[in-house]
Amino acid sequence: MTPRQSSGRRLVPAYLATGGRARPSRNTLDRLTLLHGVDMPITSEVRPEEHRILELLQPGALSLAEVAAHLHLPVSVVKVLVADLVDAGRLHARPPIPEAEQFDRQILERVLDGLRSLKC
Repeated sequence: MTPRQSSGRRLVPAYLATGGRARPSRNTLDRLTLLHGVDMPITSEVRPEEHRILELLQPGALSLAEVAAHLHLPVSVVKVLVADLVDAGRLHARPPIPEAEQFDRQILERVLDGLRSLKC
């Protein structure tokens, strides 16, 4: 984790966690993207912030926003870190499941009416 002062402010700016980069290598990441780690040993070439992400994902999947909250980092910074981990093959990222389509109420009412007529 990034060190903090007693006042809660960061001692090191968050963008330094990304090496000063502001944009991820891929633009497919969303705050609701589901992340899960790959069963791969963590080596010394993994930066501390990336190491923490991989540790967070060992028990199971989390959304990108949840990872950012656990790390106390902005989502934009975590997107850069996650993109690096995905590029390195250490992480899988899956887009969020789209909202279920709404059912047509009239069709459901007709089905219900049909079922009621069978009962009589």
